[in-house]
Amino acid sequence: MTDKKIIAIDAMGGDSAPRSVLGGMNQFLFQNPNSNIFFRVFGDQNRLRKLLRKYPRVIKNSEIIHAPDVIKGTDKIAEVIRHAGNTSMYMAIKDVRAGNSRAVVSAGNTGVLMALSKMALKTIDGISRPAITTMLPSGGGDARAVILDLGANVVCTEENLFDFALMGSVYAETIGKMSRPKLGILNIGAEETKGDKILQHLNKILSENKESLPYEYIGFVEANDISGGRVQVVVTDGWTGNVVLKTIEGTAKLVKRVLMDTLKKSWIAIAVSFLLIHVFKRLKNKIDPRSYAGAIFLGLKGFSIKTHGNSDALAFANAIKYAVDLVDANFNDKIHTEVEKLAQIKELLKNEE
Repeated sequence: MTDKKIIAIDAMGGDSAPRSVLGGMNQFLFQNPNSNIFFRVFGDQNRLRKLLRKYPRVIKNSEIIHAPDVIKGTDKIAEVIRHAGNTSMYMAIKDVRAGNSRAVVSAGNTGVLMALSKMALKTIDGISRPAITTMLPSGGGDARAVILDLGANVVCTEENLFDFALMGSVYAETIGKMSRPKLGILNIGAEETKGDKILQHLNKILSENKESLPYEYIGFVEANDISGGRVQVVVTDGWTGNVVLKTIEGTAKLVKRVLMDTLKKSWIAIAVSFLLIHVFKRLKNKIDPRSYAGAIFLGLKGFSIKTHGNSDALAFANAIKYAVDLVDANFNDKIHTEVEKLAQIKELLKNEE
């Protein structure tokens, strides 16, 4: 097993766990038969063994580690963090810390996962705070935009946002295959005078050092620039980022619902829709939240991937793919390199405060 890439799975986290989790593992293995991935699955061994009878492919590429306790979606961080030792989530996270697994994937409680991951895996040296990120649909074709933070940090300093920009640009280039991505700071307007002192100060430093940055800094951007394809990495605080994420997901569901309702009202529309089936499939793949279901905690010394609590097998399989991509890319090594390169510019933020 030494040549395999091992991923820790929280089998009990999520609304429809462990069934959807095992289904996602099976789908990932089916779609990636030569991936050389092995899973360490944490959860109720009796339930898991019964369900695994349906998935011989998963049985051959996994082992079960019994975890007697489960963190619920309604649990509060302060209430469970001291008693999380035997939960499927924390045992999976600790498996990454111990070096047995390369990444952890969970559909469980976001706040608890974030807190436990930060406590166990620690923040990368030179990074002020970790951030949650994902890639959202943007522009035409298969274009995506990286946005961070999505909820880990409600209040952010210039230093935090600077680090988010660094990590987001590395993520866009390494995982999203966007060479020297266009990066913008989310604001209420594109003018330099817009925004609070924190945003204006950060914009000043980044603008004055454009040529030394690993990304193409384009200044302030607005929310409609994300879907418009003008920007490839969007940096913001966790409060704003989470609102943007939920709005985009809600809009995708609205488009689907309106389209289906419209088609049902006309037999002509139904007939024509069969001629446009490939167009509808591309639209579905573009806006389907399951296609970007994996949110990553960037900035930790180990990889922790969170997918929606209501994730089905497809969404969980995509989250596993995120984890594998990060492992394959030696992502944290690249973060270390950029931290060292940009240390002097980051110091300017502190010195000019």
